[in-house]
Amino acid sequence: RRKSEGVFRESAGFVLDPMLLLHALLFSGVEASSMPNQPLRQVLALHGGGSVVDAATVKSPSDTYHGMAAKGRDNAKMPISKILHQSIMGGCYVGFGGLLSTVVAGSSPGIAAANPGIQKFIFAALFPVNLLLILMSGGQLFTGNSAAVPAAFYEGLVTFEELVKSWGVSYVGNVIGCGLFAFAARYTGILSYGVKDLAVATAVKKCSSTFGPTVAKAIMCNWLVCMAVWLAGAANDLTGKMVGIWFPISTFVAIGLEHSVANMFLLPLGMLGGAKISFFTAIIKNFIPVTIGNAIAGALVVAAGYSYQFGKLGNNAGQGASRVPKSMLDMPA
Repeated sequence: RRKSEGVFRESAGFVLDPMLLLHALLFSGVEASSMPNQPLRQVLALHGGGSVVDAATVKSPSDTYHGMAAKGRDNAKMPISKILHQSIMGGCYVGFGGLLSTVVAGSSPGIAAANPGIQKFIFAALFPVNLLLILMSGGQLFTGNSAAVPAAFYEGLVTFEELVKSWGVSYVGNVIGCGLFAFAARYTGILSYGVKDLAVATAVKKCSSTFGPTVAKAIMCNWLVCMAVWLAGAANDLTGKMVGIWFPISTFVAIGLEHSVANMFLLPLGMLGGAKISFFTAIIKNFIPVTIGNAIAGALVVAAGYSYQFGKLGNNAGQGASRVPKSMLDMPA
């Protein structure tokens, strides 16, 4: 509370003069315990003491890229059992987001009939919850690893064999997690009525295009997904990470692009709901072209593109991921 004599009284029971506060700020780089003046030590203790730290809300693009490469290194060097576990968990989280979107959008038949765009917006707006869960828990997706691990490879942090191990195991784990979650949706009775209708329609639509356009949609999709991972890694606070995730993910969903891991849930869900699609058709018409397109986007468009800009592919010596502090390595998989 401001008093007429120009002092501030804190709940701790001592009076702070404005000049004392100014001195506290000037000496904020000095440890509080080393100051001889008791009130000043109390102010510095409230301030936090010690040196002033970087309070930027986002990392630079260069630091973000090298953080991604370092995270790719960590993911690729995990034991196979841990990669598999985190990938199964990641697949289940994709199932949570996909099921949420399908349940809410599928339970709005009136909106869909009057304005299909609103139904699509609802689906897209809810879907990003899955990536938020994955990125904040350390889960792994093949689509994220398609950029992070090649970035580590380009920077000389992993071998080609480790890259293949990471991609292969994370892909298998994602299939297991997504498939189990689709079966859970059917077992619990959630896959019924409008939810089932939307799931079936989605699966049929995803297997109705030809090879070339599907690859192109997969490239555009994972470009956005990898940039969502990029933005989440660039942000230093949870709010920034949420915003960075939401816009790119909702964009690719609303456009109708193709994400291999999301399809590992949506296609089985539609097939369990009665879609007239065989596993062979799903593999040939969707999974193969979508996986190829997602890998191109991650490994070439994002990882190679930014390695050229900030890393070794552009001959930027001395900018390796080893210079990134451990505290910055919160880039999700």
